Amino acid sequence: MLRVSLATGRMSGSSIESDRLAPAPGTEDAYYPGNAGQPHPGPTRVALPAAIRDAIVAHAHAEAPNEACGLIVGDRSAADGGKALRWVPLRNALASPYRYEIAPDDLLRVTIETDDADEVFWGIVHSHVASPARPSPTDLRQAHYPDALYVLVSLAPSEADPTTEAESLRAWRIVDGGVHEVDLVIDG
Repeated sequence: MLRVSLATGRMSGSSIESDRLAPAPGTEDAYYPGNAGQPHPGPTRVALPAAIRDAIVAHAHAEAPNEACGLIVGDRSAADGGKALRWVPLRNALASPYRYEIAPDDLLRVTIETDDADEVFWGIVHSHVASPARPSPTDLRQAHYPDALYVLVSLAPSEADPTTEAESLRAWRIVDGGVHEVDLVIDG
Protein backbone atom coordinates (compact mmCIF):
# COMPACT_ATOMS: atom_id res chain seq x y z
CA MET A 1 0.00 0.00 0.00
CA LEU A 2 2.48 2.63 1.07
CA ARG A 3 6.22 2.80 1.04
CA VAL A 4 8.34 5.81 1.85
CA SER A 5 11.73 5.62 0.22
CA LEU A 6 14.45 7.21 2.31
CA ALA A 7 16.32 7.97 -0.90
CA THR A 8 13.46 9.69 -2.72
CA GLY A 9 10.92 10.51 -0.01
CA ARG A 10 8.20 8.97 -2.18
CA MET A 11 5.14 7.08 -0.97
CA SER A 12 4.11 4.30 -3.30
CA GLY A 13 2.07 1.15 -3.56
CA SER A 14 0.78 -1.40 -5.97
CA SER A 15 -2.47 -3.04 -6.81
CA ILE A 16 -1.46 -5.36 -9.58
CA GLU A 17 -4.52 -7.44 -10.37
CA SER A 18 -2.75 -10.77 -9.73
CA ASP A 19 -2.09 -9.48 -6.21
CA ARG A 20 -5.81 -9.08 -5.55
CA LEU A 21 -7.50 -12.41 -5.13
CA ALA A 22 -10.21 -11.52 -2.68
CA PRO A 23 -10.91 -13.85 0.23
CA ALA A 24 -14.41 -14.95 1.04
CA PRO A 25 -16.06 -12.87 3.78
CA GLY A 26 -14.95 -13.95 7.23
CA THR A 27 -11.74 -15.58 6.00
CA GLU A 28 -9.37 -12.65 6.54
CA ASP A 29 -7.18 -14.73 8.88
CA ALA A 30 -6.62 -17.28 6.13
CA TYR A 31 -6.07 -14.60 3.49
CA TYR A 32 -3.81 -12.54 5.76
CA PRO A 33 -1.64 -15.16 7.54
CA GLY A 34 -0.03 -12.47 9.70
CA ASN A 35 -3.33 -12.26 11.62
CA ALA A 36 -2.96 -15.73 13.15
CA GLY A 37 -3.23 -15.37 16.91
CA GLN A 38 -3.08 -11.59 16.74
CA PRO A 39 -5.78 -9.59 18.51
CA HIS A 40 -7.21 -6.59 16.69
CA PRO A 41 -4.98 -3.62 17.61
CA GLY A 42 -7.92 -1.19 17.55
CA PRO A 43 -9.70 0.90 16.88
CA THR A 44 -12.39 -1.41 15.61
CA ARG A 45 -14.63 1.48 14.50
CA VAL A 46 -14.00 5.07 13.41
CA ALA A 47 -16.14 7.95 12.22
CA LEU A 48 -15.53 9.49 8.82
CA PRO A 49 -17.37 12.66 7.82
CA ALA A 50 -19.60 12.13 4.77
CA ALA A 51 -17.97 15.12 3.07
CA ILE A 52 -14.57 13.40 3.26
CA ARG A 53 -16.02 10.12 1.97
CA ASP A 54 -17.70 11.92 -0.93
CA ALA A 55 -14.51 13.81 -1.80
CA ILE A 56 -12.46 10.58 -1.79
CA VAL A 57 -14.93 8.86 -4.11
CA ALA A 58 -15.09 11.89 -6.42
CA HIS A 59 -11.28 12.00 -6.63
CA ALA A 60 -11.16 8.26 -7.41
CA HIS A 61 -13.64 8.74 -10.27
CA ALA A 62 -11.79 11.81 -11.56
CA GLU A 63 -8.49 9.89 -11.70
CA ALA A 64 -9.93 6.75 -13.33
CA PRO A 65 -8.80 4.72 -15.16
CA ASN A 66 -5.72 5.25 -12.99
CA GLU A 67 -5.48 4.69 -9.26
CA ALA A 68 -6.10 7.78 -7.17
CA CYS A 69 -4.30 8.56 -3.93
CA GLY A 70 -4.38 11.03 -1.09
CA LEU A 71 -4.26 11.51 2.65
CA ILE A 72 -6.80 12.05 5.40
CA VAL A 73 -5.35 14.46 7.93
CA GLY A 74 -6.36 14.15 11.57
CA ASP A 75 -5.83 15.76 14.95
CA ARG A 76 -4.21 12.53 16.23
CA SER A 77 -3.56 9.17 14.67
CA ALA A 78 -6.49 6.83 14.20
CA ALA A 79 -4.68 4.37 16.51
CA ASP A 80 -4.81 7.00 19.28
CA GLY A 81 -8.49 7.76 18.77
CA GLY A 82 -7.88 10.77 16.55
CA LYS A 83 -10.53 12.48 14.47
CA ALA A 84 -10.44 12.80 10.68
CA LEU A 85 -10.27 16.52 9.89
CA ARG A 86 -9.81 16.86 6.15
CA TRP A 87 -9.09 15.09 2.87
CA VAL A 88 -6.07 16.04 0.76
CA PRO A 89 -6.19 14.66 -2.80
CA LEU A 90 -2.71 14.02 -4.18
CA ARG A 91 -1.26 13.16 -7.57
CA ASN A 92 -0.35 9.62 -8.53
CA ALA A 93 3.13 10.11 -9.99
CA LEU A 94 2.87 6.75 -11.78
CA ALA A 95 -0.44 7.52 -13.52
CA SER A 96 -1.22 3.79 -13.55
CA PRO A 97 -4.36 1.68 -13.08
CA TYR A 98 -2.30 -0.87 -11.12
CA ARG A 99 0.07 1.15 -8.94
CA TYR A 100 0.29 4.45 -7.19
CA GLU A 101 3.05 6.64 -5.92
CA ILE A 102 2.22 9.86 -4.16
CA ALA A 103 4.03 12.64 -6.01
CA PRO A 104 7.09 13.55 -3.88
CA ASP A 105 6.45 17.31 -3.96
CA ASP A 106 2.83 16.72 -2.85
CA LEU A 107 4.03 14.52 0.00
CA LEU A 108 6.61 17.06 1.14
CA ARG A 109 4.06 19.89 1.05
CA VAL A 110 1.45 17.96 3.07
CA THR A 111 4.05 16.69 5.54
CA ILE A 112 5.17 20.26 6.26
CA GLU A 113 1.58 21.54 6.48
CA THR A 114 0.47 18.82 8.89
CA ASP A 115 3.60 19.15 11.02
CA ASP A 116 3.20 22.94 11.23
CA ALA A 117 -0.46 22.53 12.24
CA ASP A 118 0.36 19.80 14.81
CA GLU A 119 -1.69 17.32 12.77
CA VAL A 120 -0.95 13.80 11.51
CA PHE A 121 -1.66 11.40 8.66
CA TRP A 122 -4.88 9.79 9.95
CA GLY A 123 -5.50 7.77 6.81
CA ILE A 124 -3.58 6.84 3.68
CA VAL A 125 -5.97 6.44 0.77
CA HIS A 126 -5.84 4.89 -2.67
CA SER A 127 -8.32 3.46 -5.11
CA HIS A 128 -8.65 0.08 -6.74
CA VAL A 129 -10.11 0.57 -10.18
CA ALA A 130 -11.38 -2.96 -10.84
CA SER A 131 -10.89 -4.98 -7.67
CA PRO A 132 -12.01 -5.07 -4.01
CA ALA A 133 -11.19 -2.39 -1.45
CA ARG A 134 -8.81 -4.62 0.47
CA PRO A 135 -5.02 -4.48 0.72
CA SER A 136 -3.11 -6.56 -1.81
CA PRO A 137 0.06 -8.45 -0.84
CA THR A 138 2.07 -5.65 -2.45
CA ASP A 139 0.12 -3.07 -0.44
CA LEU A 140 0.97 -5.01 2.73
CA ARG A 141 4.68 -5.14 1.98
CA GLN A 142 4.69 -1.40 1.53
CA ALA A 143 2.63 -0.41 4.59
CA HIS A 144 4.96 1.50 6.90
CA TYR A 145 2.56 3.66 8.92
CA PRO A 146 1.10 1.34 11.60
CA ASP A 147 -0.74 4.15 13.42
CA ALA A 148 -2.58 5.33 10.30
CA LEU A 149 -5.54 3.67 8.68
CA TYR A 150 -5.22 2.39 5.14
CA VAL A 151 -8.41 3.44 3.39
CA LEU A 152 -9.25 1.85 0.05
CA VAL A 153 -12.06 2.70 -2.34
CA SER A 154 -13.12 0.28 -5.05
CA LEU A 155 -14.64 1.53 -8.27
CA ALA A 156 -15.47 -2.01 -9.39
CA PRO A 157 -19.23 -2.20 -10.04
CA SER A 158 -19.28 -5.71 -8.52
CA GLU A 159 -18.09 -4.22 -5.21
CA ALA A 160 -20.77 -1.51 -4.97
CA ASP A 161 -23.44 -1.66 -2.29
CA PRO A 162 -26.34 -3.57 -3.90
CA THR A 163 -28.95 -1.29 -2.32
CA THR A 164 -27.42 2.16 -2.71
CA GLU A 165 -24.92 1.43 -5.50
CA ALA A 166 -22.36 3.37 -3.44
CA GLU A 167 -18.73 2.55 -4.02
CA SER A 168 -17.05 0.24 -1.53
CA LEU A 169 -14.91 2.22 0.95
CA ARG A 170 -13.09 0.20 3.61
CA ALA A 171 -10.44 0.91 6.23
CA TRP A 172 -7.67 -1.29 7.57
CA ARG A 173 -5.00 -1.24 10.29
CA ILE A 174 -1.83 -2.97 9.15
CA VAL A 175 0.37 -3.70 12.17
CA ASP A 176 3.24 -6.18 12.60
CA GLY A 177 2.18 -8.27 9.61
CA GLY A 178 -1.47 -8.37 10.69
CA VAL A 179 -4.29 -6.85 8.64
CA HIS A 180 -7.37 -5.80 10.57
CA GLU A 181 -10.49 -4.24 9.12
CA VAL A 182 -11.82 -1.14 10.87
CA ASP A 183 -15.52 -0.29 10.57
CA LEU A 184 -16.07 3.07 8.89
CA VAL A 185 -19.12 4.88 10.22
CA ILE A 186 -20.06 7.67 7.83
CA ASP A 187 -21.18 10.76 9.78
CA GLY A 188 -23.55 13.29 8.31
